Amino acid sequence: MTETSPKRIEVQRAIAAEPSAIFDLLRSPDGHVAVDASGMLMWAEGEPAGAVGDRFTMHMDRDALRDFDLGEYQVEVVFSRFVQDQELEWGIEGGFDPPIGHVYGYRLEPIEGGTLVTSYYDWSDTHPQYDGMVEAIFPVIKETALLATLGILARTVAPGAGRPGADG
Repeated sequence: MTETSPKRIEVQRAIAAEPSAIFDLLRSPDGHVAVDASGMLMWAEGEPAGAVGDRFTMHMDRDALRDFDLGEYQVEVVFSRFVQDQELEWGIEGGFDPPIGHVYGYRLEPIEGGTLVTSYYDWSDTHPQYDGMVEAIFPVIKETALLATLGILARTVAPGAGRPGADG
């Protein structure tokens, strides 16, 4: 299932893993890099998030998108929602002052056999200073990249995922 509005994209996928396993990976800097389908996340540093306000550094390169040549740069991932094993949301700081105001997130819902994972990307609350840019640059991440990230997440956390003859 996917849901798209003018300034928000949501995609869902059932994943054969417990919410806690998925949440643990997604709160980790290295977990973000491991499941990224955009190709922009190069490497990360910092500790896994444990609360709203926690942050880590993400080293980026937009060359994979071929939209804006920014070279290699870094941003701070800042968590704005943190509900253990249920929801994570973060915004980006760095590069633009004030921050643009777009957010990424995941909602996790236990289902039979695993977790229904909703991934979202929302730029509906961008700072008014960037009003003239919003239409030109958003969405940075397309729906297909969010879906692909969920596929990578599934094969990363599901027991036996991706192995011939596995049940996952």
